Order: sequence, then structure tokens, then C-alpha cells
Amino acid sequence: MSQREKKLKLGIPKGSLQDSTIKLFAKSGWKINLHHRNYFPEINDPDIECSLCRAQEMPVYVQDGTLDVGLTGKDWILENEAEVVTVDELVYSKMSNRPARWVLAVGGDSPYRRPEDLAGKKIATELENFTRRYFQQADIPVEVEFSWGATEAKVVSGLADAIVEVTETGTTIRAHGLRIIAELLTTSTQLIANTRAWEDPWKQDKITQMRTLLQGALRAESLVGLKMNVHQDRLDQLMQILPSLTSPTVSNLYQADWLSIEIVVQESTVRDLIPDLQSIGVEGIIEYPLYKVI
Repeated sequence: MSQREKKLKLGIPKGSLQDSTIKLFAKSGWKINLHHRNYFPEINDPDIECSLCRAQEMPVYVQDGTLDVGLTGKDWILENEAEVVTVDELVYSKMSNRPARWVLAVGGDSPYRRPEDLAGKKIATELENFTRRYFQQADIPVEVEFSWGATEAKVVSGLADAIVEVTETGTTIRAHGLRIIAELLTTSTQLIANTRAWEDPWKQDKITQMRTLLQGALRAESLVGLKMNVHQDRLDQLMQILPSLTSPTVSNLYQADWLSIEIVVQESTVRDLIPDLQSIGVEGIIEYPLYKVI
């Protein structure tokens, strides 16, 4: 097969991560267009073919070569005990840029305080295999039952004594009157590759390019660029208050005693930084978004 005929088979996670994944790829330079009731989206790269796939099944399809590369959770890799190449961790989700946690939760008024207290009890979860291994390794005999959904309600309705469920903030867990007694696993989105695809130089180069641009887009999400003008007499004062990712770029303005300054800063610092800049006479402050930081 010639280089031009090669295709990288990319799996996009269907479900809760779908929109945030497509948005991340768009920031990275790949526009993915979905079609109603079609599991094969279009992408603006002739070297890539896309498929929608549930994150829970992604490791299986990457392992068997149906897909060359895909995005899924670390939890589903462990659940399926999949033999894949973990290319990189991409910390993003549908809600926030933080890893999610699989927690063990019980009723708020239950007597259970630790995993050991659940010996002989029933636990409902979608992460069935991992949960079973967790309790086996801890030598705690429990009955693990697969949950097809609405897992938080299983304890309230008396269908289970405890649940293992994924959460980012714990809000939904608490809203159902449950109490977290243990954290079993911290997970985040992983870029994974088929082992044979990773050994192919052309595919590895393409996957590495993908990793670089996805990570660049993620880094840029919390950063902004700032441009400003300052009189050269105030430069030392300015440097004392400027937080920056790297040293600021300083250039002379044409036929003037003023300097142009350009920096990259955390977006969260800008609201407090601008008044400080104005207090020392900085003018022409411009804030602009960043799409990638490599």
C-alpha cells in the first residue's frame, strides 16, 4: 500500500465526550462533521477516516485493529484489560478540565463507613470487571451487579447496598442522598493506539502529530495573549508585575519613547492584572484568545 493510499482509522467517543472531543479537534485543526444517524463523520483530512464508537467499547476496537487510534477513558481501558498503546493523557471532559473519579457510595443514613463494611453486600456499577477485581484484591467478598443506567437510584430503591459510579464534583452523588466512602480510580481521557498501527512509521507519525496538536489546543484553553504599550521609563515597574508563560516580547514603537509588550498569561489573572497595569501608566491593552500553545 502506498503512502497516499494509507488511512488512519480514528475513533471518536460517542456520548458524553462526543461534543467536547469534536470541539477539541476543531481547535487542533481537524473539522469533524456529523451526519444524522451516521456513525462515520466527515473530517477535513484525506488521510483520516472517522468512526463514532462508545467510549466503553473503544479499547476493544482499538485492540483488535478495527480502529488504529481512538479516545477513551483510562477506566474503560482497565475495565476491558485492553492491550493498547497509551499515546497520551488528554485531561478534558464534558464539564471541566479535570480527571473524573470512580467512587464507592452508600446511602447517606447507612451504617457503612469503609469498603470492608460491605462484605456480603450487593454493589451496582457499570464498571463491573474493574470493581470486581478491586474487591477481590482487597479480599472483601461482595456481589457485583452490572448497572444498565440510573445507578445512583439503585441504593435508594433498595436494589443495591452500594454503587460504584463516576463523578467529577460529587454533586449528583449527593443530590441522590448518597455518601462517598472510598475513591477507587481517578480517570481521564486517553489517546490510545493499536499496537500494530503504532509500529507502522507512517501511522505513528500521524498519531504523534495528532497528539501534539491536541495537547497544544488543551494548553491554550486556559491562556490568553496580552499586548500593551508602556513608556520606557516604566518598563522595570511593568516587569515586576507581569506574570507570563515565557519572557515578554519587547519592541520599540516607531519614533517614540514607548515600547510594545506582548505576553502570554493565565486567563484567570487578567481581571486583576489590568488595573495594576493601568496604575503604572500602561496603555492600549489588548487581550486575544490563543488556539494552540506548542
